[in-house]
Amino acid sequence: MSGKSTIPKMPISGVILAGGRGSRMGGEDKGLILWQGKPLFQHVLSRLQPQVEVVSISANRNLAAYQQSGLRVITDSLTDFPGPLAGMLSALQQTQHAWTVFSPCDTPALSACLVARLWQGKDNAPVVWARCAGRDHPTFALVHASLADELAAFLAAGERKVMLFLKQAGGHAVSFDDQPNAFININHPEDLTR
Repeated sequence: MSGKSTIPKMPISGVILAGGRGSRMGGEDKGLILWQGKPLFQHVLSRLQPQVEVVSISANRNLAAYQQSGLRVITDSLTDFPGPLAGMLSALQQTQHAWTVFSPCDTPALSACLVARLWQGKDNAPVVWARCAGRDHPTFALVHASLADELAAFLAAGERKVMLFLKQAGGHAVSFDDQPNAFININHPEDLTR
């Protein structure tokens, strides 16, 4: 499949996950780090926005900077940065569609057919995620809103592992083996010059 989406914009919410501590970036907010002249989250936004009806940002710091984008900013309902699942939970509790697709803020080459491929590969699963070259990418996930209560209970039990939750929820991976560059992320300062 080519990099272009083969179906029209879908009735799905999109959420850019930008709520982390940025510890591998020296504590900087990764979504706001400039890459090729604009913040990382804007690269993701430009690729995700054509694929969904509405995009929100999951963020816990620098809220005013994210709000300047005109997008809705969703903060974690849980404190102390408990990880991407907390951002997913808050989004599932607040988004307007039955399905929400998630993407991290630090992947500027996001697949232009992410949503279409996940949707076509979901079968009857309530959640699916991307896999490329044998590696799972669980924060690139399409999740049904019905999983919100199950996710809340999982987090309340002290669990934080994204893959564990997605598998327990009955999900499976969808192959993106033909798009190895779509999941390259910027985790460290040296990645900005890669």
